[in-house]
This record gives sequence, C-alpha cells and structure tokens, in this order.
Amino acid sequence: MIYSTATVPVNPAGETKLTRAQAWQGLVLKARDARLFLPAGLCTRCDVVEESATHFVREATIAGADLREIITLEPQHKVTFFQATGPREGAIVNELFEDEAGALQLRFYCYTGLRGKQPGGAEEQAEQAQFDSDKGYKAALLSTLKRTRDLLAEGRL
Repeated sequence: MIYSTATVPVNPAGETKLTRAQAWQGLVLKARDARLFLPAGLCTRCDVVEESATHFVREATIAGADLREIITLEPQHKVTFFQATGPREGAIVNELFEDEAGALQLRFYCYTGLRGKQPGGAEEQAEQAQFDSDKGYKAALLSTLKRTRDLLAEGRL
C-alpha cells in the first residue's frame, strides 16, 4: 500500500490571498473537471456521469489511464476521491484546515494500492517515491492553488 501526505499554506507570503470559500471553490472545480487544473494534455476526458445529494461520480482519462471515481464533498472542508476503477484503488483526500496559528492550510493524503501489482512491490515503491518527491503531490497542491488564483483573477471563480 502507498501512503503519502503533503501540506502547504493556502496563503504564502507574496501570493494573492484566497478565502476558505475561494480555495474550496477551486477544489470543487478540480473534482468536477480535472482538465482545468492538470497540465495540458494530461487529462483528456473528465465527465461527471452521476450525481446525488451525497456524492458524484466522474469518469476520466488521466495520463492515458481510464478511471472512475466516486467523489464526496464535505463542504468547505474535504474532497475525497474513491478510486472505483483504474490503475489505483483506495482513497485520495484534499482537505482545508487551519493550523495552530489559524492559518489556512491545504493537505493532501492518500492510501492507495496498485491494482494487479504486488503489494509493497517495485511498482508501488516507485509510485510512493514519486508521490513523496518534489514533483509529487506537494507540487500538485501548489499547482491547484496557483490555478485557483488564476481563475479568480480571470473572474471565473
């Protein structure tokens, strides 16, 4: 199994300040259409195919892999992506919270495995290293916040 976590401040010095509501809007937009947030061409399809009061389901093609995710929203707080089909199984979470000093933070954490691969094997170890690297999920959090600021500046948020 792969466990990874990263936390970044929502409002680092020198950046346009985002309110919790604005950061939340960015997370919801990303959950509904990853194409708005991922590098061009990485996500070629992202469609909400079911919706209810408690969750929605999206089908996407990301990095050439087709996947289906059940996504739950805890308003203003947490987005959880349950990997129903695709190369991974498990859950990925994006969470907004205040630290001890009251500063808004964005945390990512996941507990996943690779379908059809040896648990703890070479493929999972490589994915764990990628998630924990400078180009892993910490970079994805920073990119999400940057794109949220861009959408705000464009009047689209």
